[in-house]
Amino acid sequence: MASPFLVTGGTGTLGRLVVPLLRDSGCQVRVLSRRGHESRDGVEFMIGDLATGEGLDAAVDGVETIVHCAGSSRGDEDKARNLVRAASRAGDPHLVYISVVGADRTPVVSGLDRAMFGYFASKRAAEEIVADSGLPWTTLRATQFHDLVLMVVTQMAKLPVIPVLAGVRFQPVDAGEVAARMVELSLGKPAGLVPDIAGPRVYRMDELVRGYLRAIHRRRLIMPVRLPGKGARALRAGANLAPEPAVGHRTWEDFLADRLPSGR
Repeated sequence: MASPFLVTGGTGTLGRLVVPLLRDSGCQVRVLSRRGHESRDGVEFMIGDLATGEGLDAAVDGVETIVHCAGSSRGDEDKARNLVRAASRAGDPHLVYISVVGADRTPVVSGLDRAMFGYFASKRAAEEIVADSGLPWTTLRATQFHDLVLMVVTQMAKLPVIPVLAGVRFQPVDAGEVAARMVELSLGKPAGLVPDIAGPRVYRMDELVRGYLRAIHRRRLIMPVRLPGKGARALRAGANLAPEPAVGHRTWEDFLADRLPSGR
């Protein structure tokens, strides 16, 4: 019987799409979760905590590939370190990691940088841990998911005046397209750092907000805000973009039309 694949973050935005794709490819799938879930549809759930390392040894035991989809706004480097330690004790599984475009080009120096863009620094540190792990590895950098942009603009739309980052552009990508690429990489040989994946269009932040407001038939004042600091300067220069090649096909407008077909 083939060794299972372990998916961290298997119930999150990306992981919940990766899991069924792996199953459809004929793989045994094991999902790491901090809470208990009943195994179903051929997917085994195991309790473990990446932040503390608890339960990781059992979760990685016997796996041939780890698809590391778990991520958060901070602490990704600590979680990657705990996962690498457990994986190294278990053998030499292929570690496939999802990072973010701009992790290597967004300086995080000041307190404001850390508050606004610490996610990039955390992802970059996790990348280095994966690359230096001694395990066979593959890292894919993706731009922001449509789902994340929607979550942010939904909260912002509750304000009477919406602040947007002046001069900053985004290239949101469909989580399903990223999941398909992650599965392709997981089924292949370790490839190190692979080409980025990004959506087909680049938008100013105010364009993303206006698109959402049109979809929900709402009006709001939009106020550009220019942030100081090296991190913000890097994003204004396009550090978070990957226009060549734009691998993704689904646009922000396509996503909104599917997610909000009749507004709210």
